[in-house]
Amino acid sequence: MPVVKAEFNPRYEALICLLRASEALWNASRIFFAQWRLGPSQFNVLKILHDAPDGCTQAELSRALLVHRSNITGLLNRLEKRKLLERRDSKTDRRAYRVVLTAAGRRLVRRTLPHYHRAALAVWGRLSEKRVRQIVSEFGQVSRDAEQAVRPFSNQPKHART
Repeated sequence: MPVVKAEFNPRYEALICLLRASEALWNASRIFFAQWRLGPSQFNVLKILHDAPDGCTQAELSRALLVHRSNITGLLNRLEKRKLLERRDSKTDRRAYRVVLTAAGRRLVRRTLPHYHRAALAVWGRLSEKRVRQIVSEFGQVSRDAEQAVRPFSNQPKHART
């Protein structure tokens, strides 16, 4: 049986490369943050809260992390159990909590950040700051285009998608 050679499609190749890079970065992040008994998502929660001294609601955190609100609960529970964050009643919304870092959480972020910045430099260091900003902009556009591309399918019933 003859082998059919697929036509080279640079956009498909770019998507595959981006997915491979994403997977490699996620795996490297898991290994990197394990030294502090954190996962990448846990670190991201701590970093967001570090940059928001008044804290965030769970909904704000889920939007910032691009995860469903139901998934954020377990993540926060694990960090709260380690006394790295706490939930406080919201002064403006009785149905919501403000999630804030504890003193231990702030210390952990401050201890972790220099190592994280060095690791980020090792990943991106060969590229100029200008090029990195350009890539960030381009990835943002790819993300927006991906969301737009699937929008017609997102309202279809699940059985129609299979």
